[in-house]
Amino acid sequence: MTTTASVPPPPPFGRALCAMVTPFTESGALDLDGAQRLADRLVSGGCEGLVLNGTTGESPTTTDTEKTALVQAVREAVGDRASVLAGVGTADTRHTVQLALAAGKAGADGLLVVSPSYSRPPQDALAQHFHEVADASELPVMLYDIPGRTGTRIEPDTMIRLADHPRIVAVKDCSYDLLGIQKVLSRTDLACYAGCDEHCLALYAVGGAGCVSTVANVAPGAVRAVLDAFDSGDTAAATRAQHRLLPLIEAMMAAGLPGTVTAKALLTALDLPAGPVRPPLRPAPPGTTAGLLSLLARLTTD
Repeated sequence: MTTTASVPPPPPFGRALCAMVTPFTESGALDLDGAQRLADRLVSGGCEGLVLNGTTGESPTTTDTEKTALVQAVREAVGDRASVLAGVGTADTRHTVQLALAAGKAGADGLLVVSPSYSRPPQDALAQHFHEVADASELPVMLYDIPGRTGTRIEPDTMIRLADHPRIVAVKDCSYDLLGIQKVLSRTDLACYAGCDEHCLALYAVGGAGCVSTVANVAPGAVRAVLDAFDSGDTAAATRAQHRLLPLIEAMMAAGLPGTVTAKALLTALDLPAGPVRPPLRPAPPGTTAGLLSLLARLTTD
């Protein structure tokens, strides 16, 4: 529903959300037990929601059956302690609808729907894609704008029109366009989540709903602390908390390797559920992992 209200409604899925990795066994099979243990750890560590089967969850290389099984297993592990969102976006509208319906049956609280990749639909076709998915399922939808990967931007004006759909309630913003997402914030009720860890505080400070964080896989408490400090009115503490995270954010997200690779490298080194990445991704070099561990240790001891 479009509105001119300046104060956003309560976030529909919580504030501190983790874009959770998908744990695999050493042989590369889906590790449901590991996923449950990791999900429990993340929620106990401060995550209010878990986003499964997204970019960090290696959705391009997991099967439909694996995606649904993961949602069901995580739902069982966290119960009602956290929201569970299922990534269902594909390059095919019909396939996306099928995954959305399966996610609902598996216990998801909401759907993460990314723009179709490769075909690069124009904005009217893109809007129709999202409408068809939202019409088909009873679950609330979080749009996922990540044009650097999909090749197609969900333009702010398109988001503003999509906000009129009663089940399109949120956006995960990886557009790197702070002006554009503020335009959406100022003209809709959409809950806008920072999908890039470095933008967490900046977007939150102008009315964002929170973040969908990759770094939270390894530092859930530190990510949550940024939002908690801001909500308490201590903006200086929020800034310090964000700044403390920056070296790890840069190393995990902006140093040449995908966040999936760096997150799994750290989790494995900490003897936590993760396992290998699936090809075409490759594991992080040992030297990179050692550097990541050093930054994480510094974050937790400062």
